[in-house]
Amino acid sequence: MSLEIAVAVPFKQRGTTRLGEGAFVVALSLDRSWFSPDQVQRLITIAASRGLLSQSDDKVIAEFDPATVSIPESYEPDESILREQSAFEQLLDVLVTAGYEKREAVAEINERQRQLAISVEAAAAVYATEVGLDLDTNGGSAIDMAYNSLCSE
Repeated sequence: MSLEIAVAVPFKQRGTTRLGEGAFVVALSLDRSWFSPDQVQRLITIAASRGLLSQSDDKVIAEFDPATVSIPESYEPDESILREQSAFEQLLDVLVTAGYEKREAVAEINERQRQLAISVEAAAAVYATEVGLDLDTNGGSAIDMAYNSLCSE
């Protein structure tokens, strides 16, 4: 997952799971030249919404173990990670990461959506649950968004 890799880099560089917000921004904007400082702030917001980061005072805290993230040598994040993913996209990422083929998962989700007359987000949550994924640990905010989508229908 590209977002997790980008967020892990500053922590891995310093061998810690807590960094000052300024140090985090400098690591990704000045040290790596991947993002502008404003874009790093957006990245922090998105990563926090996905459960990867939290903030306390002026600290950015990794909510995962950065040491376990493999960073390819030529890795450079795409700016697309700066856009908020929908619940459907997040759940699809969870399915693909778990080894499900993307096209097949989308077809199955679309079928659930048609059969149950629910939103695509809710259908993705239904399908992920049917195939045995634990969305409490894998889906994070995505399952909450899908649940809210289902409840508002």
